[in-house]
Amino acid sequence: MVNDKNSLWLERRGLERLRDVLHEHGFQVLGPTVRDGAVVLDEIHTVEDLPIGQRDTQSAGSYSLEPAGDERAFGVVNGPCSLKRLVFAPRESLVEVEIHGPGESFTAGPTLPEPARVAVLGVRACDLAALAIQDRVFLNDRYPDPYYAVRRRGLFLVAVNCTRSVSTCFCTSMDTGPEARAGFDLALTELDGGFVVRAGSPAGEEILSLLALPEASAEALLQERRDLARCANEMQRRFDTSDLPALLYENLKHSRFEDVAAHCLSCGNCTMTCPTCFCHDERDEPSLDGSTSLRVREWDSCFDRDHAQVNGMNHRPFIRDRYRQWLVHKFASWIDQFGTSGCVGCGRCVTWCPVGIDPIEEIDAIRRTRR
Repeated sequence: MVNDKNSLWLERRGLERLRDVLHEHGFQVLGPTVRDGAVVLDEIHTVEDLPIGQRDTQSAGSYSLEPAGDERAFGVVNGPCSLKRLVFAPRESLVEVEIHGPGESFTAGPTLPEPARVAVLGVRACDLAALAIQDRVFLNDRYPDPYYAVRRRGLFLVAVNCTRSVSTCFCTSMDTGPEARAGFDLALTELDGGFVVRAGSPAGEEILSLLALPEASAEALLQERRDLARCANEMQRRFDTSDLPALLYENLKHSRFEDVAAHCLSCGNCTMTCPTCFCHDERDEPSLDGSTSLRVREWDSCFDRDHAQVNGMNHRPFIRDRYRQWLVHKFASWIDQFGTSGCVGCGRCVTWCPVGIDPIEEIDAIRRTRR
């Protein structure tokens, strides 16, 4: 195999230097860390903060961490956190209104977030695909969102290609992984002795130039291809998308929606952990003395009954209606709106559902018993 001059080699101990260089360039460095028995994104001050030597086991409604028996830094595939909260804040003020007195004038202005430089280590290919969908919604539509844009400009993304999957992953079916193909500044593939690393942007090339890394060996590149192919081939979950969205549109009254509603809690966990869901609510919050008021935006869920409340009626009063809305939007009408599915195959909605509802299983059941 011919060596690829764009592929460099980062020894395992060099990961600390990469973190330090990013910090020296003014980035707050985030990465996967263990908290309350799960991996979440948080600030890392040293690579020892990463879940070194651990891996995750996931299934419908179940998540656990266990020793992996190795020294890999990115053996855990994912946890409940995605990049979403870094760009689309769970709660933020949009406008502040200042009232100058009874019957007097008022002033109003946007409350844009302060620009910040944030580098994220360990971003998976499915989350890069999800961020591209968020960009499509918040940046590349008719009315770009300036709040999202400020946060998005400050992101530096260090992807890690997946060389293992868990039972809830199905990125190959959605054509989003396991290898990161776009949207990253740097991409790493972790092998036993270190990392194959590539730049995906001018910012990434600048950081790599400071590390002065050697080219990756032909053996390392061959092992990388083998590991990525094995991850794709061993992925347990397969999802047929060939008949979507027609399948769902033609079966809106299918009895399966009623079956799911019998045990769905309508808790919204699936939408909170989903890296592409963007439902939100806005409300005014006046100060106690009436001198100011904030217009606040915060995450909401189509599983919340009040989300469908309009003047005088609720147009999705039952859990059946709300589950159908989510499933059909995610896998059908999202395609009509944005030209792509709203699902990237990360499997979080399956893992973090308290009762283990699996949307892939539900769609397959509708296909088997279609009317």
